[in-house]
Amino acid sequence: MAQETSTTSVPETTKNNQRLAILLAMAMFVLVVDTSLMNVSISAVVRDLGTTVSGVQSAIALEALVSAAFILIGSKVGDLIGRKLAYVLGLLGYAVGALAMAFAQSLTAIIVFWAVVGGLGASLLLPAMQSLIHGNFEGAAQKRAYALVGASAAIAAAVGPLLGGFVTTYLSWRVGFLFEVAVIAVVLSGIKLVHDVPYTGSRRVDVVGALLSVLAMGGIVLGILVWQEGGESVLAVLAVGVVALVALVYWLRRQKRLGKPTLLDPDLFRSKVFESGVTGQMLQQIALGGTMIVLPIYLQMVLEYNALKAGLSLAPLSLTMFAVAIVASRRVAKRRPAGLIRLGFAILTIGLVLLIPIVPRADSGWWLVVPLIIAGCGLGLLVSQLNNYTLSPISDERVSEAAGVNSAAGSFGLSFGLAFAGAIMLASLSLGFTNLANSSTVLSPAEQQQVSHALETDAQIMSNTQLEKQLADHPEKTQNEIIRINTDARHLALQIALLIPILAGGLGLLNSFRMMRLPDPAPSGAAEGMVLG
Repeated sequence: MAQETSTTSVPETTKNNQRLAILLAMAMFVLVVDTSLMNVSISAVVRDLGTTVSGVQSAIALEALVSAAFILIGSKVGDLIGRKLAYVLGLLGYAVGALAMAFAQSLTAIIVFWAVVGGLGASLLLPAMQSLIHGNFEGAAQKRAYALVGASAAIAAAVGPLLGGFVTTYLSWRVGFLFEVAVIAVVLSGIKLVHDVPYTGSRRVDVVGALLSVLAMGGIVLGILVWQEGGESVLAVLAVGVVALVALVYWLRRQKRLGKPTLLDPDLFRSKVFESGVTGQMLQQIALGGTMIVLPIYLQMVLEYNALKAGLSLAPLSLTMFAVAIVASRRVAKRRPAGLIRLGFAILTIGLVLLIPIVPRADSGWWLVVPLIIAGCGLGLLVSQLNNYTLSPISDERVSEAAGVNSAAGSFGLSFGLAFAGAIMLASLSLGFTNLANSSTVLSPAEQQQVSHALETDAQIMSNTQLEKQLADHPEKTQNEIIRINTDARHLALQIALLIPILAGGLGLLNSFRMMRLPDPAPSGAAEGMVLG
């Protein structure tokens, strides 16, 4: 099959097509707001489907994992079948997932269609959008398109909890996903505006590298989810992930040495700036994912907030992150990016640490406002700097591949944070229930055993109000003791789970000191426009 030797020029009709830029921005908005909608709707989904918190949390983590595990493969698929077709298939995959959510009657449907099919759609859509923006716009119009899509992602992250909370509380969480389907339909209605971008590189596929990358990321995160659900062979699944990761590194280096095709070029990591930047991206997303799974669970299951109140309680984090990212990207040009990244990780970690002593005392979301504002400031600094810092040393012809690696690292970090922090929280609940029940001086030995078993099984979906109804026939003294155990165990579980994003923030801070010792990279032209990494 003959290869094209030159890139087709951008048609005059699309060089300044503001409508196409808006449609691309709408697609990005749906991608980002989707997870926010799920986070603030956990209690409603659990109640309507008769499932468990851990099951819904696992689905959220799995969706991020599928996107991360297949995004590099999705980029190559887009090269082979055409970026426009990959864009359409990605949108359709996301639409199938959202439509399944709107009519799902079981957790299985959510996992299969929303997490897996939707995640695969995202893995096709993100790299295709990057190429289409680059190929459908030129000059100032291209920069405006990148800026518009980036702003759309930032706005979705900021308003997602509020929008999801409002729709879930006053309409239904299912309506929120129908809204996503409607937006995707509007985006697809303008598909004729999209000019396909030809691929002129090698069409050889690194099948082994692709399989190893899926096994590596999938094994690690799935091992955590299997452990959370009480499944067997947890160590075996984790071992598969670790061995596959080691094998992937060896395989990529071997293929590169032999001059054969590789899933990604290992020479990208010869740049210490790129390597430390990708590490920072992953750690930032672990911190964000961990925070954005445990706090909604806490707000909805412990404080018994509906989706709107949960969204409002999380708004200080998301809105501050958005505002600081906008300001920092425009007004700190004279500051070293590595210094701002170090400051961002430090502020983020401080904000999360402040939550620890507050949790047992909090009887409303107002207690969380100041720590979340502080953490949001840190995240805003990181969002404003990390992508450009990571991609700056990469040459223009390789920046798309580097952005794919950066995006995969971020998505993997998000899925790992969602899975690990959520699993730690639910495991801590189980252990806390048992230990507090067994150490109680109020409950008899028989009651201790009964309570610990019952709370381990049901408390993750049972509020204190629901528990009081179930205990109505028990003596008041017993009721009060069981409710105390339920409350204390939940506070302790949240504190322990918060250690995951705190640890990620601390490791990010240590990594930033390494960045400070490296010379600042000179930005490449293409890197300045990369908003999708």
